[in-house]
Amino acid sequence: MRRSVNDGDPTEVALTALAVSLGDDARASRLLDLTGLSPSDLRERAAEPDVLVAVLRFLEDHEPDLLAVAEAMGRKPQELVAARSALEA
Repeated sequence: MRRSVNDGDPTEVALTALAVSLGDDARASRLLDLTGLSPSDLRERAAEPDVLVAVLRFLEDHEPDLLAVAEAMGRKPQELVAARSALEA
């Protein structure tokens, strides 16, 4: 069963996307490389909107990652995009 972004706040959606992304070694490595974030950045600042937006943009920029993470979360890819948009507002 798929949930809508309304079933969770954008921060929760983004934090879950981050956790799922970090669960895959190759994706986690690309995330750190492409966003410039370090493991310590993630530990200290994971809930900050700017960090969460960077994570969701990373997923948006590579559709296979976006699709895989959304599926693992039981969400539609558009819901991750909507969460990013809400966090930027």
